[in-house]
Amino acid sequence: MTQQDRTRIAAGLANGLSYAEIARRLDRSTSTISREIGRNGGPSGYLPQQAHRATVQRARRDAPAPAHAAGPPGVTVAAEEIIELAVRSGLPRMTARVHVDLLLSEDGRRTAAELTSRLKVSPASVSVAVNYLVQNGYVRRERDPQRRRDIYVVDDDAWYQSIAISSRQTLESAQAAMTAAETLGPTTPVGRRLARGGTFLERVVQDMQESADRWRGLLT
Repeated sequence: MTQQDRTRIAAGLANGLSYAEIARRLDRSTSTISREIGRNGGPSGYLPQQAHRATVQRARRDAPAPAHAAGPPGVTVAAEEIIELAVRSGLPRMTARVHVDLLLSEDGRRTAAELTSRLKVSPASVSVAVNYLVQNGYVRRERDPQRRRDIYVVDDDAWYQSIAISSRQTLESAQAAMTAAETLGPTTPVGRRLARGGTFLERVVQDMQESADRWRGLLT
C-alpha cells in the first residue's frame, strides 16, 4: 500500500466513509482496510505518514537476517523492490518473499526447511505461500524420494505457466459472464453489459495466450 493510498484512507475516515466504501474506492478488500486502520491508531487516530513509516519499519523487521540475505547489497535492494511491487499488485507479502527468494537462488530450488530458515518464519507460513505459488504456476513442486521431502522449483517455464493459468481462470470468468448474459437475455441492460464484458475478456485472454505461445521459445 502506498503513502498516497494511506492519505486517501485518512481522507475517507475524515469524511465519515465506511471501511467498505474506502476499500471500494481504493480497489482493496474491506479486511485489508480494516487491518490497516486497526494496527495504525484506529479510525480516530489514523495518521497516513505515521502509518506508512510504521509499515516500512515492520517490513524491515520482517526482512531476512543478514546471514540469510539474498546476496550482495545491490541484489538485496533489488529483491526488496520486487517484493514491494508484488505486494502493491495484491500478492501477500510472505508469498512475495518466498517467490523472490526462489527467483534469486542459484539453481532456483529450495526445500520448505530452507525457506523457513532463510526467511525466519514458521513452516505454516511457508506452506501457505508455496501452495499459492504452485497453484498459480509460479513454482513447481518436486518430490525427493530419498529424503521424503518436497522441493520447490522456479524455472524459466514458470513464466509461461503462470500466464497460462491466469488466462484460463480469466477465460472461465468471461464464459460465465456470457452464459449469464444468455440466461438474462442479451437484449436486457444487464445481459448486454455481461455480454460485452465477457466478450472483451475473452478476446484479451486469447491475444495474451497467443502471444505467450509465440514467444515461449525465448524461455528455452
